[in-house]
Amino acid sequence: MTTIASAHEPGQPVAKQRPEHLDVVVIGAGQAGLAAGYYLAQRGLRFAILESCPRVGDSWRNRWDSLRLFTPAKYNGLPGLPFPLARNIYPTKDEMADYLVEYASVMGLPVRTATTARHVTRSPEDTNAWLVETDDTIIATDSVVIATGGYQLPKVPRFASELDPGIHQIHSHDYRNPAQFQTGGVLVVGASNSGAEIALEAARHQHTTWLAGRDPGHIPINWDSPVGRLAESALWFMVNKVLTVNTPMGRKAMGQVRNHGLPVERISRSDLKDAGVTRILSRVVGAKDGKPRLADDRVLAVDNIVWCTGFRGDYTWIDGITYGEDGYPEQDRGVVTNAPGLYFMGLRFQRAASSSLVGGAGRDAAHVVGHIAARIRQAA
Repeated sequence: MTTIASAHEPGQPVAKQRPEHLDVVVIGAGQAGLAAGYYLAQRGLRFAILESCPRVGDSWRNRWDSLRLFTPAKYNGLPGLPFPLARNIYPTKDEMADYLVEYASVMGLPVRTATTARHVTRSPEDTNAWLVETDDTIIATDSVVIATGGYQLPKVPRFASELDPGIHQIHSHDYRNPAQFQTGGVLVVGASNSGAEIALEAARHQHTTWLAGRDPGHIPINWDSPVGRLAESALWFMVNKVLTVNTPMGRKAMGQVRNHGLPVERISRSDLKDAGVTRILSRVVGAKDGKPRLADDRVLAVDNIVWCTGFRGDYTWIDGITYGEDGYPEQDRGVVTNAPGLYFMGLRFQRAASSSLVGGAGRDAAHVVGHIAARIRQAA
């Protein structure tokens, strides 16, 4: 019998059977975790994929109702299984979720749903091994792949708490549809793709709507046109092959991809204007008399605010993580060099601008799993 203190109940030692042992534990059953699982299965390794949600794909289901992917089906397949839609169709978030369920089933991946990893730490008995603690078990493993992505904790400015409590505030993480708004005007803060889409939806449902934030740029292309499809292929080549950690152009783009919104792809400035959205280039920087205050000192009287202000990662439950100046975990294409046996999948710009996209998961997974397999062979 091994006694181990539970990470989620500090100070309360719990007696548990000696841990189950696996070669690899993957945490997260989104596209990144499942792609890793594919290559682990190909290598014949003993592994499990832990997913905190009740079903595979729930991280996609739990997004706003009208969301469609920004890449067409031809770029949304995982290794070994093309996406089951016509190549140029943009899947809905539910179609993406259903595809992930099918993928896990077809590939026979050992996914354990409703299983949350509470703590990842070095084994006190073997410094080359790790312990992954869940609510009801402990798994000892040679390698851990953190595939929870970079979109975990919604970011909301501190001054949000200073706003009038009568203003209904919601983050894009929790937005589903305009029925969540109370009567009156809607201020959308953050003007990248999610902000533009939500603002357009609010305006089309008869809300006076403002969209505030710096201009992230706009790609003025009709993606459904022949020219648009050619441009789309060129753009995919750029984000997958050119904008990588190995090129000067890619390293320059890394900060933009990680810390700022990307250029708006599907909605034009004229779409917003025609729908009646008022575009405000000044940033929302504080509160004044309970109302949102802009950097130019204007104050807006609004009834609803949608914070499209991004996310931050949460890795406090993982021992051994160090961070770079940009706040991201230090790693090399997913390999945590100062914590052998620890890996990441799905980070923004892990290898390239495509790393956090569905179509970028396979290449990253092949690299990470190749490193895992080499490490296991070396230790044998």
